[in-house]
Amino acid sequence: MKDMKKSQAWIVLLCLLLVLAGITYVDLFGVDANGSGSAAEIKKGLDLAGGVSITYQVVGEENPDSTDLKDTIYKLQQRVVGYSTEAIVYQEGSNRISIEIPGVQDANKILTELGRPGSLYFIRAKDDEGNQNYHLAGYDADSEPVYELDKDIDTLLADGSITLSGTDVSEAKAGYQQDNMQNNEVVVSLVMTDAGTQKFADLTQEAYNNGNASIAIYYDGKIISAPNVHAVITNGHAVITGQKSFDEAEKLASTIRIGGLKLELEEIHSKVVGAQLGTEAIETSLKAGAIGLIIVAVFMIVVYFVSGFASAIALCIYVALVVLLIRGFDMTLTLSGVAGIILSIGMAVDANVIIFARIREELATGKTTKSSIKIGFDKALSAIVDGNVTTLIAAAVLMFLAPGSIKGFAQALALGIVVSMFTALVITRLLMNALYAIGIRDAKWYGIGKDRKSINFLGKKGIFFGVSIAVILAGFVVMGINAYNGKDALNYSLEFKGGTATTVTFNEKMTLEEADQKVSPVITEVTGSAVQVQTVQDSNEVIFKTNTLSLDQRAALEDRLVNDFNLDRSLITTETISSTISNEMKRDTIIAVVVAIVCMLIYIRIRFSDIRFGVSSIAALMHDVLVVLAFYAAARVSVGNTFIACMLTIVGYSINASIVIFDRVRENMNEKGKNETVEDVVNKSITQTLSRSIFTSLTTFVMVACLYVLGVTSIRDFALPLMVGIVCGAYSSVCIVGGLWFVLRKKFPGKAK
Repeated sequence: MKDMKKSQAWIVLLCLLLVLAGITYVDLFGVDANGSGSAAEIKKGLDLAGGVSITYQVVGEENPDSTDLKDTIYKLQQRVVGYSTEAIVYQEGSNRISIEIPGVQDANKILTELGRPGSLYFIRAKDDEGNQNYHLAGYDADSEPVYELDKDIDTLLADGSITLSGTDVSEAKAGYQQDNMQNNEVVVSLVMTDAGTQKFADLTQEAYNNGNASIAIYYDGKIISAPNVHAVITNGHAVITGQKSFDEAEKLASTIRIGGLKLELEEIHSKVVGAQLGTEAIETSLKAGAIGLIIVAVFMIVVYFVSGFASAIALCIYVALVVLLIRGFDMTLTLSGVAGIILSIGMAVDANVIIFARIREELATGKTTKSSIKIGFDKALSAIVDGNVTTLIAAAVLMFLAPGSIKGFAQALALGIVVSMFTALVITRLLMNALYAIGIRDAKWYGIGKDRKSINFLGKKGIFFGVSIAVILAGFVVMGINAYNGKDALNYSLEFKGGTATTVTFNEKMTLEEADQKVSPVITEVTGSAVQVQTVQDSNEVIFKTNTLSLDQRAALEDRLVNDFNLDRSLITTETISSTISNEMKRDTIIAVVVAIVCMLIYIRIRFSDIRFGVSSIAALMHDVLVVLAFYAAARVSVGNTFIACMLTIVGYSINASIVIFDRVRENMNEKGKNETVEDVVNKSITQTLSRSIFTSLTTFVMVACLYVLGVTSIRDFALPLMVGIVCGAYSSVCIVGGLWFVLRKKFPGKAK
């Protein structure tokens, strides 16, 4: 690469500053007078902005089968995730299901698009008498065929023209297959249940015998598709072709999925609900983020001088880009998403710290500033790429396999990782080369590394292991004591165990903050429960969600609300609500995390050619998660929606920290002197990366600490365990992971390296 001239350097600096100013302007004010494209237009989740709440009731059954109800809730969750990854579905009372979709204000539009769940049928072209059951009525504005029924559904059910329903479909999803010309075509693939397989075989046999006749798929009052049958399908696997786009195929697949519910539902009411955290939470989070960013930028400049100045500008560009892209990709931002962004900011700082430490090491050997900058970036590349790619693999797996709310976290994390790698490896490098070219060349402005004596970390590994085991065991003991005393092992919130929703119509409209300040303390005093508050748009209604209340508690609460706020008792209603995190969602999350860990293990094995590195990294990861779990148990911090995001953030942070250590171990093992032992190499590697471990942990800790100090209660419940996880991650990367690898190497020598 050619040396940058002074004139070019000034142009580069000016261009980067203009880019930063331009992106920041768009983030703040948008691209037109209406503020289009600004950060204000970013979709926010229920916790930050509220949305539409729709309540359905099971048709014709006051006490439906609990298994059918859970299955319906799970399938509805799969359906509404198309509107937002943060949409939630939960049971209310004995026969009602509530759906809350964030970032939406038009309940009627959602109701129209969602339809009436649980009424999908597959209809034969003709009945047993040879009469047509439906006909082609014409074409719509998009030249799509429109079919109409010749009989009503009750008649079709009675005469046997409907033998297959949505409940006979176990899976429907959009995808691709190759056509006869070897071109990819969009399809909807269907998989039938065991019972549905034979029914479908009989149905396709009849249609095929009638000259490739069609089968109409009927849902919510109309025929949504009428594919022709070109073969008898006996294995229960079929595809529907003819969709013009993947979105069209996904819409059809999604409709078939919701039509496959075991229970038929009818909408009884809908409303627009306010944010669960309120505007104060957003304002304090923004303020905390800005303060944290300033502190981190100042810290980097103080510690790394010119390099730190370059990283401060790159970090500002990073934040501006992330905000712009969140809006550009139409992502939904929640408190979980904030966790992903915080982790990626930490990793953006981490990449710079790794690079700058390498530059200082090269300067300490007497190399020129120019050479040190180049070599520093080159040597830091493998650690940065491996750390980020490993976390990116986990994010990708979570996006594909995890339930909705985790997808939102994974999307924010993946976006942050990609942008952080770009800013660290491209923007920071451009800035440093430009600063060097304009004349800032003296090594003292970059800092010269000092040759530090290796610290004997492995000599104390027994103590470190013992302390960690003791803390983890203490956590399980505390959980056991909690359970023995009649409490939950962990302080599960409504999202995990359900509770009671009390809807109150006040004499005048209340804001979320007013309800939280005036009413929530009264409810807590009467029930002893923490309270979640939601306002209802264009009404005086406020919804208060608490732990499950007994009949006596409900009566006492009604009395207190009537007396304290002069209310009409008839305008206070209570309903038992289920958890918003179902067993199926927990299962899907666990499967996704396990698959992510396996994929990370495979990547580390390939990159490091030593499975012991991967096993040690995963063990350290589990160590950090269990220590934080122990903290949750001991401090009785609420375990809610953000719990999963918090744990996944710690997983990403931990694996990245371990890889930085192992990257240096790998390098030093290749350069190991004759008189050096493996133990010497590990101690030297940990010592060489010690400043990175401390500085990265410190900067990330500062970002989260600002959230904790300035945030509202629910944000503090999220920030506090995350702070513990950051400290724990720093401890495990320095004190645990190298020792684990060393022990595994001794126990399982394998090939000599």
